[in-house]
Amino acid sequence: MAFPYEEFDLSGVRTYPLESRASKARVEDFGRPFEGGSFKRWFDSLPHILGAEDLRKAARALVDARARDGGIVWGLGAHVIKTGVSPVLIDLMKRGFVSALALNGAGIIHDFEIALSGGTSEDVDESLGPGRFGMAEETGVLLNEAIRHGATEGQGLGQAVARVLADRNPPHADLSLAVAAHRLGIPLTVHVAMGTDIIHMHPTASGAAIGEASLRDFRFFVSSVARLRGGVYLNCGSAVVLPEVFLKAVALARNRGASLDGLTTVNIDFLRMYRPQINVLTRPVEGTGGVGISLVGHHEVLIPLLAAAAIEGV
Repeated sequence: MAFPYEEFDLSGVRTYPLESRASKARVEDFGRPFEGGSFKRWFDSLPHILGAEDLRKAARALVDARARDGGIVWGLGAHVIKTGVSPVLIDLMKRGFVSALALNGAGIIHDFEIALSGGTSEDVDESLGPGRFGMAEETGVLLNEAIRHGATEGQGLGQAVARVLADRNPPHADLSLAVAAHRLGIPLTVHVAMGTDIIHMHPTASGAAIGEASLRDFRFFVSSVARLRGGVYLNCGSAVVLPEVFLKAVALARNRGASLDGLTTVNIDFLRMYRPQINVLTRPVEGTGGVGISLVGHHEVLIPLLAAAAIEGV
């Protein structure tokens, strides 16, 4: 049957006093105009609402984890390194805010090129057509050589490249995460998806060596994750590879009885995406008393902000 044109009767609508309602936005949480002064004073002026409060919670998690030796593991996609935050991360490594580093395959390539030449990230549009994309000789030859040698020596991929870079001491070694990790004794692991990186295009690439060294790095990474009770794991700029690797590491650690109670996970990226949301922020902390925090924005802004807040102890 068809309904009639009939206005809804509003005469019996019930209301309540505004003051009796619980409101999610309160004036006591509002930000304050910045009147100059220290970074801490500016940071304290931010609202205690949404993204600003999430940034504050992430900074506190880093401070607390370092204070109780809970462990802090950073997972970094290649874009993070290309945005110029390596000096900030190296400073955090020296200050005790990094227990281990995990990179994807492109990440170690960019770090290597920065150390060697002071530049990275070629113009793909310009080089793809003429067939030059990915064909920098030093990148392909030296990295593949380091990986092959490391695999025969029982090293992980990250460990092998870090050692070679540190031994060569290239012009920009002080800006290399790998060199800093080697010199500070911080584990650096590299997690490779075969065929995704430019060094796989070179004739010197060995699938056996890359696979062996990266699998060994996965097992090193699991050992780091298994120590994260009350600690922090940060996934920065990796939408697929590192979230998948992290979830498997969590599964293996728990299979062997490791407790990850109180774990804080943080994802930093432009967008909220499926795998980081589920595999980093949700599943690993369920039932642990932990929390997942999503920080949405540019790495070159958010990571220095987070680092400064942690250093200031805010």
